[in-house]
Amino acid sequence: MARAIWSGSISFGLLNVPVKLYSAVSKKSVSFRELRESDSSRVRHKRVAEADGEEVDYGDIVKGYEIAPEQYVVITRDELEEIDPKKTRAIEIQDFVDLDEIDPIYFDHPYYLGPDKGAEKAYALLVKAMDDSHKVAVARFVLRNKENLAAIRPMDGVLTMATMRFADEVVSADEIIDTIDAEAPKKKELDMAKALIDSLAGEFDAASYRDEYREELLALIERKAKGESIVSTTSEAPEPTKAPDLMAALEESLAAVKGEEARSKPKPKSKSKPAAKKSSSGGRSRSKAKAAK
Repeated sequence: MARAIWSGSISFGLLNVPVKLYSAVSKKSVSFRELRESDSSRVRHKRVAEADGEEVDYGDIVKGYEIAPEQYVVITRDELEEIDPKKTRAIEIQDFVDLDEIDPIYFDHPYYLGPDKGAEKAYALLVKAMDDSHKVAVARFVLRNKENLAAIRPMDGVLTMATMRFADEVVSADEIIDTIDAEAPKKKELDMAKALIDSLAGEFDAASYRDEYREELLALIERKAKGESIVSTTSEAPEPTKAPDLMAALEESLAAVKGEEARSKPKPKSKSKPAAKKSSSGGRSRSKAKAAK
């Protein structure tokens, strides 16, 4: 069973529910070591002072905040401890809100909250009450000397908690993206785009999405470990769809999703022409038959 990384209690009103905190994710990244190319010797980093290049012992390092280029305000460890957030063991619920009111951009790291010994009944009551009310608890708590904002909600009979970013930590899109000044989409384009979205709509299944890059990277490492030679390939970035080609791109995308080849629509034929061709064709066949006789 996983080890708890923190223990405390969920607190709101006069109710305190002792809980344990568990990480809800296990990252599967591929890590590399830095090696010298000539002999694959490990490369290690040392802390050195820029002034003279001498190595600095960890105990001699202090923290400094840069207020101007090469000008620092030095803060000691004792001064930092003075303003450390209260090391309470409480997850203090501030509000209950609807989940739809919280933009996903505010969520950070997910955790599970499990009941501590003797708190099973109170824990189950809280899970059931929150599940029936369809509400999410917004709370504050201290983890690793840092105050955190968090959202707590029930899922499959247990409580989950995601740490959240504070409002001033989220960058507004207006600060990054210029005002989009574009021609309004045509109704036909909009209908086609909606049809493409509908054709790709379905139930979310987390297990159906894999980290394909990590899988390919591990396969590459395995092949190289066996002594296989790897042929490098060049990849090209996809070109953006140009405005005049939007309809064509949408039609081809929709056809591909349905498993059909994109092709231009056939021109409509009049009813009289096929009949004329039939009689003409039949006349020529009969003439040839007579000539053969």
